[in-house]
Amino acid sequence: MKRHKVFALILACIALAGIAALSVYSDANAPLRNFEFTYIARIPALPADAKTSRIWIPLPQSDPYQTIADLKIETPFTYTKYRDPEYGNEYVYLQVQAAKITEPSEVRVSFQVTRHEDRVMLDTHKATTQPELSPELRRFLQPDRRVRLDGVIADLSAQETKGLEDPLAKARAIYNYVIATMRYDKSGTGWGNGDAIWACTAKRGNCTDFHSLFIGMMRAAGIPARFEIGFPLPSDQHDGAVPGYHCWAEFYVQPYGWVPVDASEAWKHPDKKDYFFGALDDNRLQVTVGRDIRLNPPQQGDPLNYFVYPYAELDGKPIALESRFSFQDRN
Repeated sequence: MKRHKVFALILACIALAGIAALSVYSDANAPLRNFEFTYIARIPALPADAKTSRIWIPLPQSDPYQTIADLKIETPFTYTKYRDPEYGNEYVYLQVQAAKITEPSEVRVSFQVTRHEDRVMLDTHKATTQPELSPELRRFLQPDRRVRLDGVIADLSAQETKGLEDPLAKARAIYNYVIATMRYDKSGTGWGNGDAIWACTAKRGNCTDFHSLFIGMMRAAGIPARFEIGFPLPSDQHDGAVPGYHCWAEFYVQPYGWVPVDASEAWKHPDKKDYFFGALDDNRLQVTVGRDIRLNPPQQGDPLNYFVYPYAELDGKPIALESRFSFQDRN
């Protein structure tokens, strides 16, 4: 091999070593979970005078922390896969003449998942904000319909981050505030809409409310933050029904990139408060990202507050579909 080629190879190895040194994620021995997940959307028999039903069902995607394999879609109707134009969420779309749905039917989606722990080692480098943000990141500094960044949210963010310059210190202060102020409480009404102002006023709610307040305060502090939603898996069971969704958040700082947090789980498990600032366990499935989701083909109703359950319209008006979810560990 010629000398200049040897030198180039050495430089490449040094560069790769530098990239490895900057790796902030946990090693290959991190916890993982293998399971099969089944998602069923039930379509009721439709009125005789109805014309067209349209149905959108979200699909999970592979990413650095989960691998989706052997995805199967079973339905008597023709379907097409699409992605939403803003976040890239994938989903199944069906447009069926109501006359063809004279008795209840269903769409069954099943797939295999390998889910890894997502953990960022936050004590390895000094964090900085990125001076020039990409359009994708700038989106996560903007308000959502139920996550306003002015008024009380801006005031709370400024109050809790006063005197702090380090973006990680700001993020930790906001995280601590949300956990100390909120309580996980699904009694009564108002919870579950992910309204940041309602959350900071009522000081209670579910994971959607916890993370809407966190995201609003983070964006008001100038740190990109985004909403992620999927399903939880019980750590002490190997199969069974999944009663509903779970959500969490991520924020963006350099050189770490996206850093996960799960404030509502930290509230439920105070001994894991430090863990859930910068980590997500493997007992979950992520389905979609983002709020105010505009589908393609576009729905006639409002943008979706979040997208984890099936969404349907009958002659342009939203209708509710029953859905069921279950899992089974593979090993």
